[in-house]
Amino acid sequence: MASTGPPSTLSFPRETFAKLSPHPYLLAHLQPSSSSIPSTRANGRTPTQFRTPHINNGSLTHAEGSAVVRIGDTTVVCGIRGEILLASNVAGYRVDKLSSAPSSQPGYNEAKELDLLVPNIELATGCSPAFMPGQPPSTLAQSLSTRIYSLLHSSGLIDGEDLRIWYQPPDLSDQDRMDEDEPEDVEPEVKAFWTLYIDILFISLDGNPFDAAWAAVVSALKDVRLPKAYWDADREMILCEDAVSDSKKLQLRGLPIAVTTVVFRAKEQVQGRDKKHWILVDPDTFEEGLCDETVTVVVDCGNRKKTKLLGISKSGGMLIGRDEMGELVSLAEKRWAELSKLLGR
Repeated sequence: MASTGPPSTLSFPRETFAKLSPHPYLLAHLQPSSSSIPSTRANGRTPTQFRTPHINNGSLTHAEGSAVVRIGDTTVVCGIRGEILLASNVAGYRVDKLSSAPSSQPGYNEAKELDLLVPNIELATGCSPAFMPGQPPSTLAQSLSTRIYSLLHSSGLIDGEDLRIWYQPPDLSDQDRMDEDEPEDVEPEVKAFWTLYIDILFISLDGNPFDAAWAAVVSALKDVRLPKAYWDADREMILCEDAVSDSKKLQLRGLPIAVTTVVFRAKEQVQGRDKKHWILVDPDTFEEGLCDETVTVVVDCGNRKKTKLLGISKSGGMLIGRDEMGELVSLAEKRWAELSKLLGR
């Protein structure tokens, strides 16, 4: 006997609906049908809610400094190794106290001029379905390396003095100097520099790669311990002490934190300042694919009196204005307070 019940309706699981109609799927979460239902994202977070960060330092034993940072399903490993660059191998390099010396000029960035900070980013096979084995370096990896390199120098995070290896020549004129002669000061010389190779590896990638990579770089830099290096005049070479107690940490100038947000429009492919939109902080891969406007704010709130705005980068769209930018800075300040506790400030 045939069934007399109502015909079954065709339904899809949430994952299938998200793949078939991603924009309406996210819009249904941010703009629910009932006002009693709060606006949430597809991942369950509110528009201004960050993913919980996890930071672990010193994971790599053969590096001068290392860190593992996990933000949601985005996991980054950063290892920093130091190599010595002899000053004699730098063409035309001179260290003195004359006003004509390049190092004495205002705005001179020795670490940038000599390429003492070398970041490199690798998106490992399997970190995301978009990265397959055997492919050349992706555009994302190259752009991230450029942004990390630029922020390292523009923020002035590393003091160039920490990368110098000095040598104090002996005063050989003591034997020929008479008792009544005044001793002559022998100025120290820079014999070499530390070059820091900053290798960043993405184990898994689920959106917002720059914030995670930069947090890993800052955490690894705070973990760096450089061996005590000195110039051996007899051998005419740089030697390093093996004792960990003689090593030194980098004196970082501040604690810059990057916060990235995206803008989601209620209507697809609408140009101009559409009033119906949402600002989503710390986006995942699904949200990044639906948004064409991205803003990254870099702040340092180490000075309790005021927040130092170190950089703003924006791409695509025209919705973020002056009022929205103030809101983004406030969100960045909250994120800084959260991450600074994990970074041991």
